[in-house]
Amino acid sequence: MSQDAQPLGGHDGPYDAPVEIHEFALQPDWIDYNGHMNVGYYGVAFDLAFERLLVDQLGLGEPQVHALGQGPYVLQSHMQFLREVTDDMTIYFQFRLLDADHKRGHYFGQMISAPDQTVCATQEVLFMNVSHRTGRSEPYPDWAVTRLARMVSDHASLPPAPQIGQQIGICRK
Repeated sequence: MSQDAQPLGGHDGPYDAPVEIHEFALQPDWIDYNGHMNVGYYGVAFDLAFERLLVDQLGLGEPQVHALGQGPYVLQSHMQFLREVTDDMTIYFQFRLLDADHKRGHYFGQMISAPDQTVCATQEVLFMNVSHRTGRSEPYPDWAVTRLARMVSDHASLPPAPQIGQQIGICRK
């Protein structure tokens, strides 16, 4: 059995629909002179929360890099900022995997204010598995492809969010 034949953690499902990431701490230096989270740190927060999903649910992310010399790279990201996040807020994340194949994944995440359940920001991302040896795309191990497909299936019945697939541009009336 090859090294990549064994899962690196996580589980085979079923997966919560959506997957929620709680106990997420805002960092004081993420708050800018306007008194809210700086735009650049929204991406950091989404990335840190998605890494927890990769590791805890799928067995990918950092363990995958250390064991297999490959890991997820973001190819495209689109964020929408719907409400300010301030340092006194408690937030959590919801993620749904929209699609995946043997090398790529497409997810949608929401940053949510815990007290009132208001969506503060959304992020839609296309990511790809990349070899650290070659810098090129590489297929996921079979166990990871199976898990990604299961998560896509488990999330397929979620109602569509209005932000998924939105183009960026000025809305003219």
